[in-house]
Amino acid sequence: MILHTLNANPASEAFSDCLRIAREGDTILLLGAGVYAARTASPALLTLQANGARLCILEPDARLAGAWPPPEGITPVDMTGWVQLSERIAQQQAWY
Repeated sequence: MILHTLNANPASEAFSDCLRIAREGDTILLLGAGVYAARTASPALLTLQANGARLCILEPDARLAGAWPPPEGITPVDMTGWVQLSERIAQQQAWY
C-alpha cells in the first residue's frame, strides 16, 4: 500500500507515471497542480477513476483551482487529513 502525492499537471509525464505505477489498494492524493485532474468529465479524471486506487484531493488546493466540489468518488481531505493519511500509510511516493 502506497500513498502517492500527485502534485503534477495532468498533461505531465509525472502524472502518467503515477497512474502507471499506482494500483488498487494504493491512495492517490491530488494536490497543487494535480487537482486540475479532478475537473468533472475531464479525460484525466476518467483515467484516474479507472486506475482503481483510492482518490483523495486536498481541499484548500481544490478550492483555489476551481475544482470544488470534487466529483463523486474523490474524498476531500484538509491538512489534518493529509497528516492522518501519512501516518496510516507508511510507504509514500511524491510525484511532481
